Amino acid sequence: MASPVTGFLWRYATPFTTGLFLVSTISGLALFLHIGTSYFHEMHEILSLVLIVPFAFHLWRNWPALVGYFKRGTIWVPLALSLAVAVPFALEGAGATGGNPAQRLIGSVQKAPLSEVAAIVDVEGPVLIERLAAAGIAGATLDDTIAGLAAKTGQDRFAVMAAINGPAS
Repeated sequence: MASPVTGFLWRYATPFTTGLFLVSTISGLALFLHIGTSYFHEMHEILSLVLIVPFAFHLWRNWPALVGYFKRGTIWVPLALSLAVAVPFALEGAGATGGNPAQRLIGSVQKAPLSEVAAIVDVEGPVLIERLAAAGIAGATLDDTIAGLAAKTGQDRFAVMAAINGPAS
């Protein structure tokens, strides 16, 4: 007789796989179409990882059928085509200029002197220094960088950037 856990897995492995696959598909489509990116990004990443668990149970539950695909050789063409479609994306992502351009730009700004950052945020240098002091980041000079100030003061880089932008209006 099957244990309650085994019974649960046999009963729900495929439905959970289906449900999480639908969530992953819908959120992936939204991300691809740039619809509600802030709503779907983390959901898509985390729940796509969670999908691995019911997928593994689904494979376990359907193991005889999977072995049949190997025995008949019908699995090789779909696996090869899947790999062939995936490789160009991986190669494109491996390029030196890959990654999120906004994150690369923020990284560059964090390494720039505050005199240059002041121009970017359209404030005078002394105003920027005053904003930092008002946020508890004292002793900054226009030669400092966001990254350097964060390290020197023990603040998070985003806290330093928030202080530079001034209070929210």
